[in-house]
Amino acid sequence: MKHFVTACLLTACFAFLSPVYAYDNDDDFSLAEAYGDEEFIYIATGRKQTVSEAPAVASIISAKSIRQMGARDIDEVLESIPGLHVSYSAGGYNPIYQIRGITSDVNPQVLMLINGIPITNVFAGDRSQAWGGMPVENISRIEVIRGPGSAIYGADAYAGTINIITKNATEIDGLELGASAGSFNEYRAWLQYGGEFAGWQTAFSAQLADTNGQKEKINADAQTFYDGLFINPRVSLAPGSVNTGKQSLDVRGDIEKGRWHIRAGYQSRKDVETAAGLFSALDNKGTADADRYNADITYQNTDFSENWDIKAQYSFFNSITRSNLTLLPAGTLGGAFPDGVIGEPDVYERHNRIDLSAFYTGLTNHDVRVGAGFHHQDQYKIEEKRNFYIAPGPMILPLGSLVDVSDTTPFNQEKTRKIYYAFVQDAWDFAPDWTLTAGLRYDHYSDFGSTLNPRLALVWQTSYRLTSKLLYGRSFRAPSFAEQFNINNPVALGNPNLDPEVIDTYELAFDYAASDDLKLSLNLFHYTMEDIIRFNPTTANNTGSQSGHGLEMEVNWQASNRLNVYANYAYQSSEDKETDSNAADAPEQQAYLRANYAIDHTWSINTQLNHVRDRNRAFGDTRGDIDNYTVVDLTLRAKEFAPGFEFALSAKNLFDETVREPSLAPGLIPDDLPQAGRGLFVELRKTIN
Repeated sequence: MKHFVTACLLTACFAFLSPVYAYDNDDDFSLAEAYGDEEFIYIATGRKQTVSEAPAVASIISAKSIRQMGARDIDEVLESIPGLHVSYSAGGYNPIYQIRGITSDVNPQVLMLINGIPITNVFAGDRSQAWGGMPVENISRIEVIRGPGSAIYGADAYAGTINIITKNATEIDGLELGASAGSFNEYRAWLQYGGEFAGWQTAFSAQLADTNGQKEKINADAQTFYDGLFINPRVSLAPGSVNTGKQSLDVRGDIEKGRWHIRAGYQSRKDVETAAGLFSALDNKGTADADRYNADITYQNTDFSENWDIKAQYSFFNSITRSNLTLLPAGTLGGAFPDGVIGEPDVYERHNRIDLSAFYTGLTNHDVRVGAGFHHQDQYKIEEKRNFYIAPGPMILPLGSLVDVSDTTPFNQEKTRKIYYAFVQDAWDFAPDWTLTAGLRYDHYSDFGSTLNPRLALVWQTSYRLTSKLLYGRSFRAPSFAEQFNINNPVALGNPNLDPEVIDTYELAFDYAASDDLKLSLNLFHYTMEDIIRFNPTTANNTGSQSGHGLEMEVNWQASNRLNVYANYAYQSSEDKETDSNAADAPEQQAYLRANYAIDHTWSINTQLNHVRDRNRAFGDTRGDIDNYTVVDLTLRAKEFAPGFEFALSAKNLFDETVREPSLAPGLIPDDLPQAGRGLFVELRKTIN
């Protein structure tokens, strides 16, 4: 609470000081500048709409807000969304986007898009086993829908949808160069260019990063437990530090001319360390590499005919993940593995998509959208080397040396999946100030069959300043190939007969503009999940169900012409129906506060507070409560202190708060997963017009 009070006092000081130094020209720090384009969203229906009009509960974060908060990775940005908490898994500290209490270690229940195109890996249903984060310099805006989205986007738009929109040529003014350095031996550099070439609007960006990562300590791990079973000397690396180093390269190109838009990207992640270990045992040798390629070409004709606006898109996504892991350290299991338990699993997959959609406006008071498409998922290569095998019991037994088992006993199988889909959506203005949006999407999967997902949204412009919404949607999460086709692993066997997970969500939302300077929102939700896929006891089955309810509130206040304050609060209560217990790991309460104060035309200061509390242990986990925490960040920024230059100094976790994210039950890492302490970072950028 002391950090909460400190941040509130800082905000109050800003509010007190701002009238004293107010400018005569209010246009320099207007409400429009504070909000920018943040009020508009595309992913709710495919049309540009204000957030209050959109038939969804949504949030927008612009590039300007991202820069003001001093964010270096999208996870820092997403933590500011009400009802969304970023937790982490033990292996590689991959992010877990917990939305409204819905969470799992691999986190396939949240759909991430880049420019409206999914980047889901079919193997685990996540964003890659070596995700390695995503930098923010080339991000134009992030749109987040909390709640169902399958009626538009199909599989995995389940608990929520995150759409990352990258910058085009109109958003990059000439050439920008930047560099940053700071704690944990972190170094970043980036280059962005926007202009016209041969009649094409052209944008290019490259971002390079290298870090040793934070080195917070773990006191005991899974190997500590195994050591207690044998008389031999203890070999656990705990107490020891987590390993979070990595190298990354992100390159993107964007060209546009007339009705054509072509984009391509490459993401490389090298030497991504294993954090707390894939088996929850510290691994100071293991790393993973990932290469992700994407490209898309879009043709859009808004004047195809009098009443038709058509769009056709082809997209390609290729993902390669290679791992070299020491799952348990040297000397483990009574000395049976003098070099440790070693595994080198590699997964290769590619995705091809064809998407066709059109808006029809020929019916009075109706805006009809129709679409169809095809998606081919191909896990075209599975390779594995290891020095162990798992016998019934289960028991881990040595093979004697590192053996290539790709053609004999691999961990998964080379498989393909074909998906055909069609959808229809109608936004009907059936009365003044009333809009009913109804949608229905049909998906047919070559492996598990068909699914039908509806949505209904009633939006009422209750008054000039108040908008009310009543929403219903059904979404599904397709089983991953790991859940369907895992083999040669008695503790996690796949099941090809799985059905998709299903969620039904009901929401009541209000957006209120109390004045031109103050905007408020409140939404209430209730959901029911069925057919949750769990390895129960060792084979994947549709055995789980969960229900939850809660609320989310937001305040956006332009306190003066130089001070903007944003705050949100989220509460959720979810129950695991299988065990009649509170759902585990996700926070029941979150509070977030951000204040941005323009000291003058050059200097500004941004402070953030994030409070996370009331996270439950899983049923049967006898450990004590997961600690609450409050983190405060501070960023000081100077724009145009010299022509074309910008400087920033950021302090992350300013008060060095102890932050831990829950480790999986039953607690092989008993004291959970430590997150970074205080970090200081400096950045400098130069724009050349």
